[in-house]
Amino acid sequence: MSSECKCIIFIGDGMGGRPVPSLGQRTTIEAASTPALDAIAARGESGYLHPAGIGVPIGSDTAHMAILGYDPFTYYRGRGPFEAKGVGIDVRPGDLAFRCNFSTLQGRVVTDRRAGRIKSGTDQLAQAINEGLRDGIEGVEVIFRQSVEHRAALVLRGEGLDHRVSEVDPHEEDTDYWECRPLPEAADDTNAVRTARIVNEFVARSSEILQDHPVNKQRAAEGKPMANAALPRGVGTAVDLEPFELKYGMTGAMIVEVDLVRGLGTYLGMDVIDVEGATGGADTDEYAIAKAVEAAWADHDFILANIKAPDLGGHDGEPLQKIQAIEKVDRAAGYLLDALDWGRTALLLAADHCTPCGLKDHSGDAIPVAFCGYGVRPDAVVSYGERACAAGSIGHIQGPDVMRVLSSFAGRAHKFGA
Repeated sequence: MSSECKCIIFIGDGMGGRPVPSLGQRTTIEAASTPALDAIAARGESGYLHPAGIGVPIGSDTAHMAILGYDPFTYYRGRGPFEAKGVGIDVRPGDLAFRCNFSTLQGRVVTDRRAGRIKSGTDQLAQAINEGLRDGIEGVEVIFRQSVEHRAALVLRGEGLDHRVSEVDPHEEDTDYWECRPLPEAADDTNAVRTARIVNEFVARSSEILQDHPVNKQRAAEGKPMANAALPRGVGTAVDLEPFELKYGMTGAMIVEVDLVRGLGTYLGMDVIDVEGATGGADTDEYAIAKAVEAAWADHDFILANIKAPDLGGHDGEPLQKIQAIEKVDRAAGYLLDALDWGRTALLLAADHCTPCGLKDHSGDAIPVAFCGYGVRPDAVVSYGERACAAGSIGHIQGPDVMRVLSSFAGRAHKFGA
């Protein structure tokens, strides 16, 4: 039976957090109604996960790399290539890839980094940028494509580009966006100076294109923030990763809502499954995601699924919003508890990182985790949350441990030694 056991990693994105004063010093997980997550913990072994090491804040891309056993300190080449790959751009050697936010500007001041979390019309905005910049900039081809909500990807393709340049997105509002500059170690490098100039020209020209676009005129008429800028960040170059199936001997599927992580799955040669109703926002259809996991279980050995919504509440600093999102994760988990054959399934319940509402960003706090299903030896933990999981028998593990532990439970690990 163990040779047929399936492995699942089920992630509530950014679900972990810190005590919130308005919640009586409970975390958002602890304050949420989570009967299914509690049932997983009660039936399993719990502990803490540090994807990149104790106290290290981590992004979603590097967190997923670490959880899947690809050391981000060795292989990470920037966030941009994953975002670009995830939206279907073929990132080639020599390309520079950036992730971008559609943002709202007043002059140079960023008044909304996410343009009101714009949900429609970004395809038209992206088309306008591509048409307006079809001749490129200084002989460099510009490829721009929208992603989910306010997210997008930019690829610059041409000779003599250098990734050693700074970001434009200031990562906060009510401040000027940054001018792209060569990094200090490349301050006198001709290619880095030229690349920074091209990025700044992209920002200026794309903003001119977007300012009077019909989509933005309509948004302004409706009192919504205009998406009148595309601010690049997370520059990176093409990455070479060992295919997941070759590394682990398992056919893999990825069911995720954001193109950043979809891009990682594409790089790893996993089946990246689209789910109708999986929006990446607070309105996502959690049952559609759970049903997609159930369907993928039939013909894949391994599935990673991610529900994005909890992370949004953390970034917005809205505990109640995050609680509602965590309860979405719980409903999806409840569906899977009823639908899957737990005599042939080993599952890890986790977050990819913590996004405390008080911080409005990722933190280096430990992530509560619970393994359940085949091969698991239940411990004394009976609920899922930061305090409860701290007492679990798994103890503290790091990113590279996840696939080893999960494979061991599933009976798929290879014996070390004779």
